[in-house]
Order: sequence, then structure tokens, then C-alpha cells
Amino acid sequence: MLTRRDLLLTPLAVPALAAPPSRFLGVTVMPEDYQVEGIDQVLRNLKERAGVTAVATSPYVMTPSDPEHGQRQPPIDAGAGGVRLLDRPLWGRRELYTTSSPSFVPNLALYKGLPYQPSAPDDLTRREGGIVREFLTKAKAAGLKTYFQIQSVIPPDYIVTSGGPVDEDKPRLPDGAVPKRRVGNTGSLASNGIRRYTEALITDLVRQYPELDGIRVDWPEYPQYTLDDAFLDFGAPAQAAATRLGFDFDRMRRDALELYRHLHGGLTNRDLESKSFALLPFQSRAPGLQALGRFKAGLVGELLAGFRAALTAAGGAGRELVPNAFPPPFSFASGMDYRLAAKHADGISVKLYTMHWPMILRFCGDSLLAANPGLNEALLATSLNRALRLMDGPGFAHLADYTYPGPETPHHAGPVVQREKIRYARQAAGTTPVYALAHGYGPRTDFEAPGRPPGTRSGSTATAT
Repeated sequence: MLTRRDLLLTPLAVPALAAPPSRFLGVTVMPEDYQVEGIDQVLRNLKERAGVTAVATSPYVMTPSDPEHGQRQPPIDAGAGGVRLLDRPLWGRRELYTTSSPSFVPNLALYKGLPYQPSAPDDLTRREGGIVREFLTKAKAAGLKTYFQIQSVIPPDYIVTSGGPVDEDKPRLPDGAVPKRRVGNTGSLASNGIRRYTEALITDLVRQYPELDGIRVDWPEYPQYTLDDAFLDFGAPAQAAATRLGFDFDRMRRDALELYRHLHGGLTNRDLESKSFALLPFQSRAPGLQALGRFKAGLVGELLAGFRAALTAAGGAGRELVPNAFPPPFSFASGMDYRLAAKHADGISVKLYTMHWPMILRFCGDSLLAANPGLNEALLATSLNRALRLMDGPGFAHLADYTYPGPETPHHAGPVVQREKIRYARQAAGTTPVYALAHGYGPRTDFEAPGRPPGTRSGSTATAT
């Protein structure tokens, strides 16, 4: 499933999307795309020119705003993505601020008594909201499978750039602090309030939009963008869940805190040279950190089981649940155990958002270098690239070379590491289909680069494998 809008409908790039008739080829089309360009034109490009077999959209509508009241499009990704521009303009601009509203009037009875409530419909809902149903209806009539993509733990879950958890549901570090820098304002996977809310939302959407073939859930895990993200979650909801599931919360916290403190002041070049050193929690043999990985995987499994039950109850067993997942090795820290997720999913999309990968390494490297000034920067950069498996070669010697690529800058991730990530996911997921979820942001030459695995080009398609 190609995602976002950056290369979605560029006429010259469309033929490169075409796939054999027997393969699944999906494109994520956000509402603002067809609000601006028109439903018929969007579907004509996708169906007739690209041979797309499925589309995903979201239950919101958008309108231009300003920096004081809106969110930047495209998302700025914690400040690193400021170089990013839209390939196809929205409302005549390649960079703008927008606000959004739900495309539907929620059934408030489904959310009664929950700590989180859906956004209220407003004038934008009443004026523009019907376009989402019209898009789904016309897509179905064109023979396409239809999905909604929603957020898993960012209530109200319509769009990634708005909403978030209340303070007590924020994921926390081993010392109890909330990370200062996060890319996504996700809540704790252990929060009962967030889980019940998203289950109610799934029920509401499937009942209101019977055209849907399924729901794609984004970030049903702890998203891994910064070093702090790897050390979550030690908040009160997680502690209660650990007790319920039989995990030694104090042991997990103690081992995580020990490694966290070592990385923030005690890390040495000798550590980086040692193949046995746990530069990241998932590499550690400490019992508490190994248990932490299993605990997070259990939380993801419970989350997806609840989503599956709600989807089946509202729309029947034929409705598909497809989680979007971080690729390995990020998935080891995010909680996305593909084997366990496959028990509840009809497919799993592995996110190959290669413009984010150098940003992730840079965020981690800058944090470690600042906390441990004596480190050899080249050794640190090499160690991180080896641990995260982001480039086919040894990588760069300087952290400054790991930058968020501009619109015409080729992405550094190579076909070998991308194939590895898909291969691992396929092996773990068993018979559950695995989809390569590639992002549309990047130059056309990168998109069409020879040697990339089918369905995993940087900005290409998702194909069942």
C-alpha cells in the first residue's frame, strides 16, 4: 500500500505502479487529495492508469489554516522533516497549514462513560464530510477494495497530526519521566481508556460506512524514532498491566534504568567495539529487558485482539484488520511481534518509510554523543547503522551525513536491508499476508531504482507476499 500523497498521482510515475492482476496493489489516498483534485480524477488515475486494486482513506476532511491554528502539511516529523514538500500541491501550495474535522457524526452512545470522546462535528463536517462516503462508494463501484486508515492510540484517532493522550496515559521512561521529544503523540498501549475508545471508534465507523472492506490501524505499537522510544513504557497503566499479565515490573524497570543511565553518561568506545554490548535494549541479555520485549508484545497482542473483536462484532468476520508495523529490528522495541500479531490480523503492512531511517539514526546518535562527549563519532555511527540495519554498506562516518532527504534527494536505504526486513516479517507472520508499505516521498529515479524488491521501492506499492 503506497502511502501519503507525495507521488500518488504524478502522471509520469503512475505506470511504474502497475502490478500483475493477481497481486494486491493498494494506494492510500487521504481525503484532502480528492477534496482538491476530485474523486473521479483520482480514481481514474489509480484504476485505469495504475491498475490499483485497493484504496485506503481516512474519516476526516481538511481545510487550509494558519500556523497558529493548524498543523503543517506535510508533517514536519519532530523538526527533521522541514525540508519535505508535497509533490502535488494542496490548495495550490506544496507546504501549508491545515485543520481537520471528522467526516461523520459520531454515535455518542458507543462512547458513553469513556474517558476519551470523539471530536464534535462542525461546519466543515457538514459542508465537506459527505465526500468521504462518496469516495468509498465510487471506489467500490470501480471494483476496488476499500479501507479506512486510523490511528491506534492517538485519540480521537482520525489523523496522526492531532489528538493525544491525557497525562496519566502518556508512555513513560524507567525513571517515570515523559520523553521530551517524540514524533507521534501516542498513548500507552496498556491504557484501558484508549483501547475502549478505539474499539468504539471501529464499531462506529464500520456501522456508518458499510462500504468498508476493512480497517488499517497505524502505530498499534510504541513508535521507534528516538532513543527514548526504545525504553518505554513504565507508566501507571503499564504497571497495572504487567501485574495482570504476570511480569515483574520492578525487574524490568530496574534493568531498563541501568542500561538507560549507562547510555547517558557511561558509554565508552570500548563498549561500541564490543560485539556483546547492548547498545539498544533489544540487544540485551538482561532478564528484565528480555521480559520488557515480551511484555510489550503482549500489549500489542491484546490491543489487536480487542480491535479484531470490535471489527467482527460490528461488520462480520469478513472485514479485514490490517496493522501497519515498524520493520525489524525496530519492531523488537516497538512491541510488534509479527508472529503474535498474525493471530489477530488479516494482513500486516511493514513500513518501509526510508526517508525516516536516517532521521532515526541521527536522533539516536545525537543523543548518545551529547551524553557521552568522549565517543568516537565514526565508531558510534557505524555501530548504530549495524544495530539498526538501515543501509547496505557501512554507512557514514559523521552523524551530520544522516539527514532527512529533500524532495529530490535519493534515499540511502538499499534493497538488501529492505529485503531482509520483509523476509523476517514473512517468516514470523506465517500464512498471514505481509505487505510492503512504501512511502510516496522521494524522487522518481529513487522510486524506479533497479534492484529494489518488488513492492518495496521507495514510494511504490504493497503486494501480498
